[in-house]
Amino acid sequence: MDAETLEAVHEDRLWIDNGWTAKVIKNEDDDGWAVAMTRHGESEPALVGPWTMGRDKKNPKPLDVSAFNTLVKTASEVRRRAEQHQHALLHKSVTVSAGGESITVVLDIVPDEYEPHAVLSAKNVFDEQLASVKVRPNFKLNTASASAWIEGGFRAPG
Repeated sequence: MDAETLEAVHEDRLWIDNGWTAKVIKNEDDDGWAVAMTRHGESEPALVGPWTMGRDKKNPKPLDVSAFNTLVKTASEVRRRAEQHQHALLHKSVTVSAGGESITVVLDIVPDEYEPHAVLSAKNVFDEQLASVKVRPNFKLNTASASAWIEGGFRAPG
């Protein structure tokens, strides 16, 4: 049985459905409660947040379909933003004018555990690759470095 087809569970403190698990847990920092939202197949929660106390002011409010759907939406948005942030950290591009044409220079960082590196590439306006070289993962891509690389005949930067 894969992570997406886990049997649905709808309990007061545990809700498993639609590829997600919501678990109401005791908040370790105070007397309140928290809810952890974990995407099936992932080891860490995508979202942990405060959870409402029940009417007795001692136990947590039970999970229900409406709350679960809201939590799924929020946790999905948190994951999407984290993925966008990670993509922005690993993929940068600038467009420069060189020799009368517009060239887009892209830096793709490969965060390999053993051999981290980056690939610097250039494409023309027709999306044809002009060059590609391996560079240090900390290479600083900006208009000046891109222009210097182009002007230097696309040789791998020092």
